[in-house]
Amino acid sequence: MEIITSFFRDGGLFMYFILTVSIVGFAIMIERGVLLIHKYNVDGRALWKKVSKFLIEGNVEQARALCNDMRVPLMRILHHGIAASAHGTVEDVQTAIDEIALEIIPTIDKRVAYLAALANIATLLGLLGTIQGLIQAFAAIAHADPSQKAALLASGIAIALYTTAFGLIVAIPLLLMYTILQAKAQKIVDEIDEFSVKLINFLKEGKGGVSAK
Repeated sequence: MEIITSFFRDGGLFMYFILTVSIVGFAIMIERGVLLIHKYNVDGRALWKKVSKFLIEGNVEQARALCNDMRVPLMRILHHGIAASAHGTVEDVQTAIDEIALEIIPTIDKRVAYLAALANIATLLGLLGTIQGLIQAFAAIAHADPSQKAALLASGIAIALYTTAFGLIVAIPLLLMYTILQAKAQKIVDEIDEFSVKLINFLKEGKGGVSAK
């Protein structure tokens, strides 16, 4: 704890701005990570295999029940599509899927882009701290009393190094998680597109007992 306190004390004002950025960024990382990696995680191909099997057998209700977890975007899309197929045409199914997709897809990568922005902000705040430290160091060389020059010079260099280091310490994991979460969000969206089309084509072929008219 003493080392951390010293780190922030010697690093100057910008350390606290970077700390604020890190708190916001890590909160987003945890919230999005839990959703995208845990709650939204589903094996799309395995799910579709089971759903299509039930539809072929005419068990529409069982197919819907298999997709009853409304927290999972892919299940929610398929659930609405299958529900529409029970009493409507393929066009009705397409409309139902499009409507729910417009609602769901923007929420999948919600706030993920903030991680890249926060990583850049942390890096730039570290750079500002570096500039502040260098200004203080050069001012010490130029104007300080000789008895205080060494202490002021060391203080300026400490600010420059600590803020740069802390900015990078915050920015690197934020960028890493941004890449991981963005890829995961894109995978979920791709699965929604893929299996929505599969459901529509499946019904157009008459395998689910829905009229193509």
